[in-house]
Formats: sequence, structure tokens, C-alpha cells
Amino acid sequence: MSTNQLNLASYASFAQNSRGRLFDEATSSSRSPFQRDRDRIIHCGTFRRLKHKTQVFVYHEGDYYRTRLTHSIEVSQIARSISRTLRIDEDLAEALALAHDFGHTPFGHAGEEALDAAMSEYGGFDHNAQSLRLVTKLEQRYAAFDGLNLTWETLEGLAKHNGPLWNEAIDSKNPPESLAFAFRDYLPKNDLEIHTFASLEAQVAANSDDIAYNNHDIEDGLRAKLFDMAALAKVPFVGEIVAEVNNTYSNIAPDIMVHEVVRRLINSMVVDLVSETEKNLKKYNIKTVDDVRNAGAPMVAFSDAMKANDKELKAFLFENMYRHKKVSKMTEHGKKVVTELYNLYMQKPEAMPDDWRDKTDGPHCHKTARVVADFIAGMTDKFALEQFDKLNEEELK
Repeated sequence: MSTNQLNLASYASFAQNSRGRLFDEATSSSRSPFQRDRDRIIHCGTFRRLKHKTQVFVYHEGDYYRTRLTHSIEVSQIARSISRTLRIDEDLAEALALAHDFGHTPFGHAGEEALDAAMSEYGGFDHNAQSLRLVTKLEQRYAAFDGLNLTWETLEGLAKHNGPLWNEAIDSKNPPESLAFAFRDYLPKNDLEIHTFASLEAQVAANSDDIAYNNHDIEDGLRAKLFDMAALAKVPFVGEIVAEVNNTYSNIAPDIMVHEVVRRLINSMVVDLVSETEKNLKKYNIKTVDDVRNAGAPMVAFSDAMKANDKELKAFLFENMYRHKKVSKMTEHGKKVVTELYNLYMQKPEAMPDDWRDKTDGPHCHKTARVVADFIAGMTDKFALEQFDKLNEEELK
């Protein structure tokens, strides 16, 4: 047992108590089950493709903007720091942080919206469900099984990091019928207890994602000149920190100013999250990871004051960044690319590579639709644009 495991709190996810993998494997003498999960995630093809997948800006807009890969690494750093403070398993939190965006299509949420609309007659598309599908089926690296054969705890965290997928008291439908396709497809094979909350490690990863993308979108938005510091400072929470930096330093360079403000925003959110989480753990008398799952409320959360700050910041970014004409132009083009590629492959499955075409059962069929969705969702922005240009060139011939 590692020193880290010996120092964990009672409500942490203990690697030695893992519920195991769907396919039994020999244990490692040098790595815990959660460390192996993290390593498998890092070494898989899906992780590498995040390099050319949009965070906000399409990959060719500039080398300094975040991609899904850099974002995921930043989320994992925040998740590890919070996990260490709370004395929960850092490796599990890191694995979940690194894999949380696996299911995203090219062109970010715009691409997902387009693919979901195109798949409306065939069960739709959901990026969280697609993350689970990738690590349990589509990644093919091992002779003994499809997927990465991750531990139950990592799969649970990927599925439920945003909360329970099904509420027995509210949802009257059979749970699988109310869920995205990839969940319905996988859950009969492995019960992830979708009516409960996930572990603290999964909740930390989810909140670390929120902290990272808010603050790093600020940095990218300022760099792209979509808004300036004066406009940002009108958000009260941010304005206080801008004033703090100005009072501490005089005449600092604009890029240093941005970094100082962002790092202090992140720190404020992390400190608040840890404090509120510790209060929740005491309030609900949490002693074990199963207490966390059955608490009936998330344990990892901001205080009410920070929730209000977070809401104001999101509103600012939505109005000044995500709806900015430059970003809107990119996202609309991304939707067009995804939609037209989907229509092409549904009509002509043979236009896909042979290994994908061989999985289909003819034009405009249910099985073909899911294969096409899997193929497009796995594309990088770069590859999707290349295929789109190739399609247009062929039409002009």
C-alpha cells in the first residue's frame, strides 16, 4: 500500500477496495488500480486526439489558445490539488479529469448540438455518454477485451460526475429508456448504480472542470481581444481581485496582470470549494464513500456566495465570449461541417475508411447512424475540416 493510501480520509475511494474491472486482470505490483486507469487513459488514442479538438477556438486560430488536451491537463492539476487537501485519492480524481472530455465532438458544444440534431431519429448524441462508450468499447488496444477495462470507480465517475443519472422518486420510466444511447447500451453489462451520487473524487473532477474552463476562458478571451480587463472588472467578484492586484503592484505589464487575476480567481474558487466541502462532510456525517453516494446531495460544492459569483462570471462569458460574432462564426461553420459529413456518410457509408464502413448495414439504417456518429465524434477539428474540404472538392468535379 502506498503512503498516499495510508493517509487517505475514511470517505475516500480506497484503491485496494475497488470493485474491480469487468474483465479480471492480474494486479500490478507497482501501481494501484486507479494509477493503471490513469495511465491507460493517457496512452490511448482518444487522449492524443484531444490536442486538435476545440475548447472555444478552432485549432488553427492560434497556438496559445486552449484545446481539449491542455484544458484536461489543467483540470487534472486542480483536481489533484483539491484531492490532496481533502485527503481523497488523487489518482482516481486525475484519471477522471483527464478523461472527462473524451466524448466531445470536433468544434466543441456546437459540434455536439449538430450531431445530436442529426441523430434525433436514432437515439441522439450525448458527449458524457460517449466518453463511457469510448473507454468501454471504441478504444481497441488490448487482445482480451474491447475498451480500456477501467475500474468500476472510474467508470462510475465518468458516468455520474455531474450527479445521478436517474431519480427513482421522479423518473417513472424504466431507467435505460430515459438515458442517452451509450448509457443504455452499457449499463446492462455493468451496474454503475445510476440513481446515486458518484465518489468525492468524481465530484472534485467535475468542479475542477468548472473552475478551469471559467478562468482559462477568461485568459483566452482577453488574449483574443473579445473583451478587455475593464469590461471584465465590472463583474463584482472579478473587480475585487483586479483592484487587489492593482493595489499590490503598480504598472505591471498587461499579460502579467491577466495571469495575476486568473491565478487569484482560481485560488479563491479552490479555497471556497474545499471549505464548503468540508462543511458538507461534517453536516451529513460522511464517514465512507458509500455515505457520499447515498447522501442525497452533492458533497463537493461552492458556498452560496461563490455560486452567485460563478453565475455572474458565466453570464459575462456567455454574452461577451461564447456569443461573440467571431466565436459564433466559427461555431456555425463547425455545425455545418458536422451536419454535412453526417449526411454524406449516412448516404454513402463507403466514404468512410474500410474499418468503419464494415461496421455499417447500409445507407440510412439505425446501425449505420451510430457508426457514423462514433466516427464523426472521434474526429479532430483538423481532420473534420479536411474531410469537409475533400467533400466539397469532389462535388465540384
